Amino acid sequence: MTPATRLAQRLALGIPAALLAGAYISEFGFGLYPCEMCWWQRWPHFAAVGLALASTVLPPRKLWIAMAALAILVSGAIGGFHAGVEYDWWEGITGCANMVAAGEGSALDAILNAPIVRCDEAPWTLFGISLAGFNFLISTAAGLAILALIARKDRV
Repeated sequence: MTPATRLAQRLALGIPAALLAGAYISEFGFGLYPCEMCWWQRWPHFAAVGLALASTVLPPRKLWIAMAALAILVSGAIGGFHAGVEYDWWEGITGCANMVAAGEGSALDAILNAPIVRCDEAPWTLFGISLAGFNFLISTAAGLAILALIARKDRV
C-alpha cells in the first residue's frame, strides 16, 4: 500500500470517528442533544468507520476507502443542508424531534418532560458556525482529501 493510500485509510477512519466522538461529547458532556437532522449526519459517519475498518482486511482497499470517503461526503452534504436550515437560508423538511429517555415513570411523562430539540436553531456556535456547519466544512474537506489521496499515482 502506498503512503498516500495509507494516509487516506487513516483519515477515512479517524475523521468520522473524531466527529462522532465530538458529537457524543457535546451530547452527554454538555447537554447539546441532537435533533433529527443531527442524527441524519451521524449515520453516514458510522458507515464510514465500518467501511474504513473493512479496508484494513478486505481487498480492494482503495474501493473501501473511496466508499468511506463518499459516506463522509454524504454526512457533509447533510450538514450543509442542516446549517442552511439553522441560518434560515431555506426551510427544513422535518419537524422538531423530542429526545425521550426510557426509564422510570410513564411514557407520557417522559414525552411531556423531554427536551425539545429544534432543527432550525443552532444550540451552539463558534465564530458564527454551528455544529452542522462545522460538520459540513470538516466532512467535505476530509472526503475530498481522501479521494484525492487514493487517486494519486505514488511510487511504492
